[in-house]
Amino acid sequence: MDITKVVCGIIFYNDEVLICRRKPEKSLGGYWEFPGGKVEGSESYEESLLRELIEELNLKVEIKQHFFDTVHHYDKGAIELISFICESSGTVVECTDHDRLEWVKVSDLLNWELSPADVPIAKELIEMYSQIK
Repeated sequence: MDITKVVCGIIFYNDEVLICRRKPEKSLGGYWEFPGGKVEGSESYEESLLRELIEELNLKVEIKQHFFDTVHHYDKGAIELISFICESSGTVVECTDHDRLEWVKVSDLLNWELSPADVPIAKELIEMYSQIK
């Protein structure tokens, strides 16, 4: 079975992180996620993430570091979700793939109905954050 490579950004702004809710008509509609998307062609993970964030949110970020990868098996196939810690000096200008955006405290992430693939990343982020705070 092929595994689809997907990148996401853990985008920090004013000590909060951005999560986005998928539109109801989309796959996994209603679930919250860290924004990003599929890696295309010969793109690097970083190039893909920067492209996806511009396309979906018209948001430019600075990628700080690779964070955590997880593989999740959905009914329609598996994805490898590759996450990066990012910073943004601006706010979201557009919202094309999502119907809501929220800036939330890291400690509150699991209070949101995150997509199954995003949950392990949120748990790892909460664990890391609790050790440095």
